[in-house]
Amino acid sequence: MLLPPAAIFFCFAYIPIYGIIIAFKDFKPALGIFGSQWTGFANFLQYFNSYMFINTIRNTLTISIYTILVTFPLPIVIALMCNQMAAKRFKRFFQVSTYLPHFISTVVMAGMIILFLSPSSGIIPKLLGYAGIEMGNIMGKAGAFSSIYAWTEVWQHVGWDSIMYIAALSAVAPELYEAAEIDGASKWQRTLYIDLPMLTTTAVVLFILRSGTIMSVGFEKVYLLQNSLNMSTSETISTYVYKMGLRSNQYSLSAAISLFNNVINFIILLLVNYAAGKLSDTSLF
Repeated sequence: MLLPPAAIFFCFAYIPIYGIIIAFKDFKPALGIFGSQWTGFANFLQYFNSYMFINTIRNTLTISIYTILVTFPLPIVIALMCNQMAAKRFKRFFQVSTYLPHFISTVVMAGMIILFLSPSSGIIPKLLGYAGIEMGNIMGKAGAFSSIYAWTEVWQHVGWDSIMYIAALSAVAPELYEAAEIDGASKWQRTLYIDLPMLTTTAVVLFILRSGTIMSVGFEKVYLLQNSLNMSTSETISTYVYKMGLRSNQYSLSAAISLFNNVINFIILLLVNYAAGKLSDTSLF
């Protein structure tokens, strides 16, 4: 049963890896990968010396770290809230309402964000206008882009991300809660001394995995929310790779940038995994 998915994964994930050698070549489609001329690290140096290097690194790290700081702890909070809800109907409604946005496609989600924040017809500026708050064209404000990205990620994915923590809490033996209640522990104390320790291992593992993508901000959403006014803070590594590769036909340069990005992600993953193993005795390997 494992052989077909393993074969598919090998064919589509491992065999194409040989294509990264175009990062070290002046790739010409007519000559092919092996017929193109070797250039060594020239493509990497071109990116490092370009004016976009600092800009794309800064924007990527700003959006990614901001998103992690906002979206990583909130699923834990939602899981703890669901675990404390006694009314089953309300609990089901709360879970479903927080899960549903996850199934909205990125294109539709980006369109909804643009419509909701439109200064002329958006529902959010109109509601704020009734309260006497003038929001203006927030999609055109470069400094607001990272906040828009991060908090819309909360809306779309936090409910779905809480499933892992809810599953971990379901493994807690009811006897622990009963014993704590007999000893006079409040709900806050039961959460602090029973629920949170049960979530520690899951949270550490998910944080390690999340750290391995710190340099990889989702391309589709960033690209769809970009405009000429916020470009200074919304141009990330992934969007820059797309524009260099498919728009400007600089395939070798885009491959070099992607390879550099993946190497940095891998190094960060190893460092965070090592630190987690030392601090909490929990690691991936």
